[in-house]
This record gives sequence, C-alpha cells and structure tokens, in this order.
Amino acid sequence: MSERQFAAFAAKHEGQIPFDTSPRHLAGPGDARHVTHGLAAAGWSPTSDALSPEIGLQSTDRRIAVHLDPQSPTSAWWRVWAENTDNEAGWYAEFGELVPAEILSRFTDALIAPPPAQGADPFEVLVTAGWVLDSATAARSADGMCHVTQRHDPVDAQTSSWHIEVCTPGHGTPMGPRIWHAWFARNTPEHLVHTFIDALADLAPLQRGMYDRTSHHSVVQRPSPLTPAQVVAAHVTRLNTIRKQASATRQRQRGAPATAAAKASTAPPGARRSSR
Repeated sequence: MSERQFAAFAAKHEGQIPFDTSPRHLAGPGDARHVTHGLAAAGWSPTSDALSPEIGLQSTDRRIAVHLDPQSPTSAWWRVWAENTDNEAGWYAEFGELVPAEILSRFTDALIAPPPAQGADPFEVLVTAGWVLDSATAARSADGMCHVTQRHDPVDAQTSSWHIEVCTPGHGTPMGPRIWHAWFARNTPEHLVHTFIDALADLAPLQRGMYDRTSHHSVVQRPSPLTPAQVVAAHVTRLNTIRKQASATRQRQRGAPATAAAKASTAPPGARRSSR
C-alpha cells in the first residue's frame, strides 16, 4: 500500500465528523478500504486491473482470494474463496453490498492471523448481546431485522453452512425485502464464521460521516466522542498490528515444512451462482 493510497483514506476521514452509528447491521457499507488496506498490509497481492472498478487480492500463498465487484449482476458484491489443497478442503463465502466494512474486515483479518483456541458458541455470543434465540440453530437481532441461521448438511451432519440476512420489517411477515446478506458455504473454517458473528454482535457502534450511506432509516446516530484524527489513528494502529502478525506468520512458515500447493483455479466456486 502506497503513501498516496493511505493519504487518500486519511483525507476522507479527517475531513468529516464521525457519528456513532448503531446497530451495526444497519450502519451501511462504510469504507471498503478497511478490508483492502488490511489485506495489503499483510502482503496480499492485487490481481485486478488498475483501471477496473473491481478489486481483487490474493494471499501470499495464492490459496485465498478476495474479490469486490461493485457491478455484480447479483447481490453478492464481495466474494472470498479458498482453493483445495491436499490437506484442506476449499471453501467459499459471499457478502452483499451493504455489509459494513468493519464487520467484513474482522473476517478478512482472521484470514491472516493464526486460528484462535476454541471460542464461545456463536449463538451464546448473540444471546449475550441481546439477540433472540428462535431455535438451536437460528437467532435474530433485538430489532428483528438481522437473522443468523446455521444449516446442517443433510448428508454430512458434521458440516454446515451459515446464512445471515438483514431485512426490512415485513408486512404481516417476519422478514421484508433484503438489505444485505452473508453466506458461508460448508467447509468454511468455523473460526472465520465465528469471528464474523462476533463482530456482528459487538455492541460498540461503528463510525460514519454525516452524509455516509446507512442501510435503514431506523439506524441511530449520535456525535462520536472520537475525533477524526483518532479514527485515522485507529486505522494506522490496526494496519501496523496486521503487518507484525503477517511477518511473524511468514517467519513460522519459513521454519516449517512446505505445505501442499493449492490447485490452480481462475474463478470461485459458485461465482456465477445466484446469491442466497
């Protein structure tokens, strides 16, 4: 990431007054550079044409790719996929246009950091944050607009996919038109899904500028105690942490036996599939 690219981020955020915006799932997309700057700081390589509106980034081992397509013919603007290796199954995840970048960046940051020890059950995390448990595998936010569902594979009960939908309130039905979605296909590592849900359930507000796009009129915004300079400084601190993590990971890998190379592929599984 160049100084010019960071300067553009700083200029945007230093030039606007931040507002605490909640709930998180209605905060709007925010700045996509929360995702792309983090991956660049970890050493991921751009794979997209510099003059294209699309952005593609690939991990240093070339196994994982992140793709943003603001002209997507489906509601899936963000796609993340990992190739099969001799030791690990491939997986795929997608996210809608209005997914908050800060929530998505927690997921992409987890692609860089070592997997953590076993964490709390995602539904316990949601209930602790005030969500309503509809069943053992489904929960909804307190405002009834965000729904998290785990769907076990009918053939292999040990695997499951996860579906998250944010919808406007329906007329006589629980769910109206969809605002944004996230879908994690089977084999997506559990810690990645759990990280996304943890970020979704976090009660801390997200910062948005006065004229930033939000997802719904019911969102609540109040002047933030953070200054614009503090918002930018937090971004710098996060990028520095990612660089250190990535450097430590590369050092560990140099001292470990080489892993099997990922099988070549030019498109994510289900890239032409309609969104779920």
